[in-house]
Amino acid sequence: MASTASPYGLRAVNELGGLPYAGSTRTFLIDPAGYNTNIFNGSVVYVNSSGYINIVTGTGADGTTNSFPGSGTLTGAVGVFVGCSYVNAQGQQIWSQYYPANTTGVVQAIVVDDPNVVFQAQLDGTGAQTVLGTNTFFAAAQSTSTGSTTTGNSTSALDATVVTTTAAFRIVGFANVPGFSQVGDAYTDVLVKFNPGYHSYTNAVGV
Repeated sequence: MASTASPYGLRAVNELGGLPYAGSTRTFLIDPAGYNTNIFNGSVVYVNSSGYINIVTGTGADGTTNSFPGSGTLTGAVGVFVGCSYVNAQGQQIWSQYYPANTTGVVQAIVVDDPNVVFQAQLDGTGAQTVLGTNTFFAAAQSTSTGSTTTGNSTSALDATVVTTTAAFRIVGFANVPGFSQVGDAYTDVLVKFNPGYHSYTNAVGV
């Protein structure tokens, strides 16, 4: 039961249709010259025009000024970042829960890129039964500070003010916590999927 705000970005739960999520990911590169923004586990990311991973800065509240990835053109996100690996200054291979801003060299980002994955996320307020089937988006834009450098996890929440117009995520269910009903919690945990166009694999426009 979520009585306090404790958002964590997006966490993969299963495949649309109920099949278990088998943990499949794809590896992408982050700019070896360094990217100036932290990327946390649970953050939504996209492939930029240079072929590198960046954090999505649009809220996804619409397909224009607040689109994914945030440039004002809806080309979509590539998925959810779940960690990275790189070699530090001492020559050690580091596996990290998050990407520390300005890390240089070969940095491999691990991304859940399947557009049919269902994710769990927390709303920034109450979600009644009536939110099922509606659309939502990030309550605030993702940035270098929307996460914890201690845990490495995102602290982004989804907006409890749901809409029926175009937006990034469709609410397809409520989090299953044995013994508790998530519906109507002060900060409701919901299950969402990317809407068509907000994921780059379901968008016909290239980067």
